Amino acid sequence: MFLIWINPVFSQKDNQGGHKEIRLGFNYGRAKQETFPFNSPDYQYDTQFYKVQINYELINKTKWRFELNVEPAYYLAMHKLLNKYYVTPDYREDYLEKREEFTKEKNINEYVLNIGFLSRYKIYKGISTYALVSVGPMYSDTDTERMNAGFAFSDIFALGISYEMKRYLFDFRYGLRHVSNANIRKPNNGYNSAGFELGITYQIN
Repeated sequence: MFLIWINPVFSQKDNQGGHKEIRLGFNYGRAKQETFPFNSPDYQYDTQFYKVQINYELINKTKWRFELNVEPAYYLAMHKLLNKYYVTPDYREDYLEKREEFTKEKNINEYVLNIGFLSRYKIYKGISTYALVSVGPMYSDTDTERMNAGFAFSDIFALGISYEMKRYLFDFRYGLRHVSNANIRKPNNGYNSAGFELGITYQIN
């Protein structure tokens, strides 16, 4: 199981079947398309984002821990078409106008609700690593040559490391993200990005 980046405490109570931990936190990150493993020459896509983290413990073993995560987020993206020939004559009758429009820098507001699972491994005392997979609906407010405004999906895979100090958990993560609309409408090439996040969560129960 996997998940984004909300993080727990490895306590005796949980190992003995006590209460399930709930964590609430916040994280901030930046990502872009023009980096490994993506780096398409066709377009630029840079994001900065803010997330609220709500994390619920599912299973807690001695070394392994599995968590459920709910993650409302806001992404501010900057997009620009770099290869004007990506918009071909069969795109639309006004494809020349669209080339002119899309090669100008655009800001995109994205409103996202990702839900996922996280698998965490305790390395030493308060230090743990984890992997996460997360998916959820989103809404974007701007048309581009790769995807129209409206409903879409946000898919995330990430690897991270955390440090626990009392009720606080400090987090660092590298993540990959893909955005598309599942062929609900055309175009549906979507956006890719890779980047880093920092965050903190607090055990509220």
